[in-house]
Amino acid sequence: MKRFLRPAPLLRLLILGTITASLQVQAAAPPNVLFIAIDDLNDWVGCLDGHPQVKTPHIDALAERGVNFTNAHCQAPICNPSRVSLALGLLPSTTGMYFLAPNFRIPEKTRDAETLFQYFRRHDYYLTTCGKIFHGKADPASFDHIEPSRGWRRGKEKLRYKVPGSNPLWDWGQVDIPDEEQRDYHTAAWAAEQLKTLPKGEKPFFLAVGFHLPHVPIYASKKWFDLYPLDEVELPPVLDSDHDDIPEIARQLTINPTAPRHEWMVEHDEWRHAVRAYLAANSFVDSLVGMVINALDASGAADNTVIVLWSDHGFHLGEKQKWAKRSNWEESARVPLILAGPGIAAGQPCAKPVGLIDLYPTLADLCGLPEKPGLEGVSLRPLLENPDAEWDRPTITTFGPNNHSIRSEHWRYSIYADGSEELYDHRVDPNEWKNLAGDPELADIIAEHRKWLPKVNADPLPGSAGSDSPLYGEGGKTKLRDNMKRAEQKNAKK
Repeated sequence: MKRFLRPAPLLRLLILGTITASLQVQAAAPPNVLFIAIDDLNDWVGCLDGHPQVKTPHIDALAERGVNFTNAHCQAPICNPSRVSLALGLLPSTTGMYFLAPNFRIPEKTRDAETLFQYFRRHDYYLTTCGKIFHGKADPASFDHIEPSRGWRRGKEKLRYKVPGSNPLWDWGQVDIPDEEQRDYHTAAWAAEQLKTLPKGEKPFFLAVGFHLPHVPIYASKKWFDLYPLDEVELPPVLDSDHDDIPEIARQLTINPTAPRHEWMVEHDEWRHAVRAYLAANSFVDSLVGMVINALDASGAADNTVIVLWSDHGFHLGEKQKWAKRSNWEESARVPLILAGPGIAAGQPCAKPVGLIDLYPTLADLCGLPEKPGLEGVSLRPLLENPDAEWDRPTITTFGPNNHSIRSEHWRYSIYADGSEELYDHRVDPNEWKNLAGDPELADIIAEHRKWLPKVNADPLPGSAGSDSPLYGEGGKTKLRDNMKRAEQKNAKK
């Protein structure tokens, strides 16, 4: 009898081993990715304390279930180069992609580059998207399916900013269009529906969702405007003498002929109206983020899904007497960046400086994909596991050739093409009002930051949309001055 019973323990071990191996295979299943992009969203979200009145409960809740990077920055303060840098994992100074054009598939230098999305497709992920992920149309090579955007976008007539000759996209105000008929709502509803059926077959999914708001025109319905009564809206702090200690090239570089001048906004009593519209649009988009996250939770896939929420750059609403983006200052460079999911610490803020360029290697690392050679960002996994981990890397923002800003944990150092410099201590000067670059006692701080400047400063790619920029020599400066003079003459006639 004993001889017949002896195999039983061995059999039990074999069965147990088989079950254990099966469970390990299941546990090792690659996580899905929910990738949420928001256009022109600055730090005016509750979890970043950018504006004391903003109401973004769903983004704040996401920050509580993951790591909220409170010192995250874009690599370019303008849509196209920022998104290309994220997608390729390369700095603008490496690719030469500094402005709104060309599409990165046109120049020979980047034509065959493998995007983050292609890399996941190559490793057997199902990629689908709707909304704004790239600047302009989605890249066909990056996705298995591209869902066209639908819904109301903007009316034929401007609501508020009616300066003759102004950019037709610049407008803001309350619209009588139901949320359910608006473009971003359709994007969120589509994503929520996809989460009921994804993944496709045996593949993990990578769902990329891109919201257009709060990009101009900044519209929202009455529901969201009612959250911010006009007479109670707080304006961001502005220092009248702010520009007295910044280099001339910085003043020229940040002039944007397609955006309203701060003086005009103040003189025409539009500042508070625009701030209110931006707050309302942020709350509307926040509700759509909540719709998508709730759908993920209801799908049963949340426990094995990495969620990343980010914005392509910040946005000035009067800070430093400027509107829109296109600067290397904090309000234009700082972005929301939140990651949550398996293996990521929950409810942890992280003040270490990081960049959007780090998302490519980070997502590949979190999903167990092989390390992609040639990327210029680094995996944030050490900080996702321990937000207080040692981290000696700053991050860099570039606006045009040879104009760089290095952001460390406490400092922002900027150097421009003509050698001019700025230095701000964020421990005592979060508004960047006092330029310390001329202080000889801080020479060592400047030298340490200069070590991180890019070694390559590529020429702008052929076809770059930025020929009116002062970066392009006297011809560009003349064109810029002419544009501003014409706009001011029209304003005066009005």
